[in-house]
Amino acid sequence: MIHTNWHERETIKTLKCVHTNAKKYIVNNKLTTGKVYEVKNETEEFYFIVDNSGKVGGYYKEYFEEVK
Repeated sequence: MIHTNWHERETIKTLKCVHTNAKKYIVNNKLTTGKVYEVKNETEEFYFIVDNSGKVGGYYKEYFEEVK
């Protein structure tokens, strides 16, 4: 049950949001283009980040690029 302690988990990496042009879902109220987010977990298709609401949410990887 990894989702119960995501806020306390170590940040895996940081990502920058490059766009919020979602085809199916509304994400522009949870993500901000140009803002850097902390990744708490990652799957093949999604990043689980602390979004603008302060909660952990899963978002498609296409919205982000890795910060170097």
